[in-house]
Amino acid sequence: MSVPFPDTASDTDTAARLLAEDAPGDNAPALSVSQLSAAIKRTVEDGFARVRVRGELSGAKRAASGHFYAALKDDNALIDMVMWKGQASRLAFRPEDGIEVIATGKLTTYPGRSKYQLVVDSLEVAGEGALMLLFEKLKARLGAEGLFDQGRKQSLPYLPRTIGVVTSPTGAVIRDILHRLADRCPTHVIVWPVLVQGEGAAAQVANAVRGFDALAPGGPVPRPDLVIVARGGGSIEDLWAFNEEVVVRAIADCRIPTISAVGHETDVTLADYAADRRAPTPTAAAEMAVPVRAELQAQLATWNGRIIGAANRHQALGAERLAALARHLPRREALYAPQRQRLDDAHGRLDRCQQHRVAVAAERLATRGAALRPSLLARGWDRDRAKLEGLARLLVSLDPRALLARGYAMVRDSAGAIVTTAAGARAAGTLRLQFADGEVAAEVGGGAVPAPGPAPQSAPKAARKPPAAPGRGQGELF
Repeated sequence: MSVPFPDTASDTDTAARLLAEDAPGDNAPALSVSQLSAAIKRTVEDGFARVRVRGELSGAKRAASGHFYAALKDDNALIDMVMWKGQASRLAFRPEDGIEVIATGKLTTYPGRSKYQLVVDSLEVAGEGALMLLFEKLKARLGAEGLFDQGRKQSLPYLPRTIGVVTSPTGAVIRDILHRLADRCPTHVIVWPVLVQGEGAAAQVANAVRGFDALAPGGPVPRPDLVIVARGGGSIEDLWAFNEEVVVRAIADCRIPTISAVGHETDVTLADYAADRRAPTPTAAAEMAVPVRAELQAQLATWNGRIIGAANRHQALGAERLAALARHLPRREALYAPQRQRLDDAHGRLDRCQQHRVAVAAERLATRGAALRPSLLARGWDRDRAKLEGLARLLVSLDPRALLARGYAMVRDSAGAIVTTAAGARAAGTLRLQFADGEVAAEVGGGAVPAPGPAPQSAPKAARKPPAAPGRGQGELF
């Protein structure tokens, strides 16, 4: 059966109106979308200004701006959450999908999408089970990068000169380490004070490890040969700073050998996996770091005794071998006897040879001496004397003073140089005439020189006397 449309003109109560009109007595005027969204926002924020919500993280994402976005879900519902950059940078862990957390914040709406979300001020892992799940997930991810591989591990130095310790400066840990080092083998220790739990602890520990690694060898602050990262025991939450990725990467990248001594023997952190060695306690780390000095001295004494014993044994063995070889050598007298005999023979021959040469020389001397006569000696003397007399006469004839005695004169200028030409005399002006009996000064004039007269006849030479007979005296030289 069909039902006719109502008559809009007559049935005004039930018919739809084309133009919206306020009904008489209506005190709820129409709201805009923005007004309604703002009203909802106020209602939600006033009713849920402070809430704590437990749920599993899903779609965890950190934006380039630094804000963190995710969703909290359980088996039946899901709610979006946002954590602004300031709060997200102070998180004590890295939030990942699947981790159950407790978020604290306020509920608000997002009018642009007609949805509500939770603005989170703090985010905590919900219980130790969830924290262990986060631990395993982080361990698996960093292990896949090879940060825990045995091939990366370095050997610890046997006797480090300087040890760097990263720990709290006020706790019992540093006292235990220093006391154990002093008992075993005192060494130089540099402490880098850090927070070991709470906000900012992970960053301080990582910076300390990287700071030790950045020290230059030979600088004003000694570069450690070994680094110990230490903390006392506590819950997994207390030790969580040593599970942070920034700490694990700093220890894994450190070029200095490291020992992780975090917590007690049953406590395990990711820093233990990244370090080169894990110590169950801080005291055990000190024992790993240095040997016992007394044991080292005893070992050195043992080695020294072994060296001395080996040297003595080698010397004794050498002496035995030398004595054995010496027994096979001939006696000294047997070696020297032939040489001594040859020496005696040579000495006898030398004496006989010298006596023979002396006898021969004596015979020659006697023969030559018998041939000598006094007349032979006188003949030689007369010959030498005649030769000497001739040389004496030649000397007298060449003596300039002899010429002066015969009427000649030696002409010199005022400087004493001999003048040999007339031109030289005229040029000198003043002359010195040397005669046999003295010297006369003379001035050269300009008059004519008279012609020379006839030369005087020289006296006849005396006849040479015959040489004197031998044995009659020396005779005259001139």
